[in-house]
Amino acid sequence: MFAILKKEFNGFLNSLIAYMVIAVFLVAIGMFMWVFPESSVLEYGFADMQTLFAMAPWVFLFLIPAITMRTFAEEKREGTIELLLTRPITDLQLILGKYFAALLLALFALLPTLLYYYSVYTLGNPQGNVDSAAVVGSYLGLIFLAGVFCAIGVFASAVSDNQIISFVIAVFLCYIIYTGFDLIASIPVWGSYEYFISQLGISYHYAAISKGLVDSRDVLYFLSVIAIMVLATKLVLRSRKW
Repeated sequence: MFAILKKEFNGFLNSLIAYMVIAVFLVAIGMFMWVFPESSVLEYGFADMQTLFAMAPWVFLFLIPAITMRTFAEEKREGTIELLLTRPITDLQLILGKYFAALLLALFALLPTLLYYYSVYTLGNPQGNVDSAAVVGSYLGLIFLAGVFCAIGVFASAVSDNQIISFVIAVFLCYIIYTGFDLIASIPVWGSYEYFISQLGISYHYAAISKGLVDSRDVLYFLSVIAIMVLATKLVLRSRKW
């Protein structure tokens, strides 16, 4: 697994993908935090990181599928997938190697945003007037969210041998699981089931963790979705062997 992880991550670093992902993420978040007057910390007059944690999931929704779309689709297009599947590693090790390489790149994109936290911390009046517990919880929520999006993206890449189709499938699935259940729950036909349906979506659990209160149920939700998508990817690869 670690050999696959290293190979995939080096593949990202040796291409423009890694640098484009980090640059696009930082520029997009930076524009919302410091430039656009509707969401700018400077215009808002209150030192918090809410803009970052509200916009990052939407940026990730497009950025992570762009990272993962090549994981299996490129192997199938180049005809190397059969070679990979015959190596002395299990399908699960192959999937996890590619998954963690994509997740690692997504987390690398998050690291420079700590500079934004430092800036907001410094701008506080008094200095340091920031809800650090909420910030830590929100970062943890983003890590879990990135984990789910990467798992979905790897699955989408395994489904198709066309990177663009894999990207579209991943964006659609990420959107549905992030906010689609909220839209479904808002339809006035569910009655008492509305709350249950909203709990199926990521946004409910992400919002809960972002308050700084880490509930084991939220953590279990994220890990369960990741496990389900990894299992689904394994089934797709196994069907190819048949």
